[in-house]
Amino acid sequence: MPSFDIVSEVNQVEVHNALDQTNKEVTNRFDFKGSDARVELNEKEKTLTVFADDDFKLGQVRDVLTGKLAKRGIDVRCLNAGDIEKVSGNKVKQSVVVRQGVEQELGKKIVKIIKDSKLKVQASIQGDAVRVSGAKKDLLQETIAVVRKAISDFPLQFKNFRD
Repeated sequence: MPSFDIVSEVNQVEVHNALDQTNKEVTNRFDFKGSDARVELNEKEKTLTVFADDDFKLGQVRDVLTGKLAKRGIDVRCLNAGDIEKVSGNKVKQSVVVRQGVEQELGKKIVKIIKDSKLKVQASIQGDAVRVSGAKKDLLQETIAVVRKAISDFPLQFKNFRD
């Protein structure tokens, strides 16, 4: 029976490379001379922490980071920025979570969208992926189109397409 998986994956190597490029550009830019602007990666928790001297510079560093991530082929919709926190004096930091995998809530939403589309396919949540199976490849391709149209705020990939 033909099937495929709906997943959300981020290439961690490309995230690391984009992070290095961002830090290099920030240290070389004239408007950041003498500032403590940088981006750090916590690989265990899959979070980025952006440090800067003030809110404006924080926004500038975040813009550089999203530009570098986009150039490396990483969908910036997978980033979930947290609140801006004061560190010491007027220095600020912001944690940015790199979301991976289809969360339970999003998985339920995808399954509901597929069931509401009245296509003759079965969708089931399997860990951090949604498996969709059906009798014909054409139905699966229609399902992909329906899901792409309905979910636009989160990057999804369609993998393991099997006959």
